[in-house]
Amino acid sequence: MFTIYPAIDLRNGRIVRLQYGDPDKETVFGDDPAAMGQRWLDAGASWLHVVNLDGAFDEAGAANWAALPTVTALGAKVQFGGGIRTLADVERALDAGVTRVILGTAAIENPDLVAQAIAQFGASKIAVGIDARDGRVKTRGWQTDTAITPAALGQ
Repeated sequence: MFTIYPAIDLRNGRIVRLQYGDPDKETVFGDDPAAMGQRWLDAGASWLHVVNLDGAFDEAGAANWAALPTVTALGAKVQFGGGIRTLADVERALDAGVTRVILGTAAIENPDLVAQAIAQFGASKIAVGIDARDGRVKTRGWQTDTAITPAALGQ
């Protein structure tokens, strides 16, 4: 058996999907993340994957942070990522009711943060997200290329 993580990507508090990670090519699917989360739960999901795209792009993500507790209030397991760069960000997400926090860019730019977060919050609360295209890891919301392969980062 495997787990499917339906995604709720947030930009300015709205549910969006980006074409190939391009912030200029977004499709808006709605403005109620909790309602979208409930739809996924009604369809049988046991987890929700919520991404703060504004945070991933190093933009203000206040509307997405404000929406997060409405999703966690649904009672499902929620993993959350996008712009998590500090231990304070990890703690803020966990305090909002998130089950697991995803570190992506921070895992590359500040690998010690991963170890610190695991030490402070526990391994079950932290995941490393690996966004890759054409055999190379991408950071900052798919906007920055690295020379790192997914396999190398995963080790």
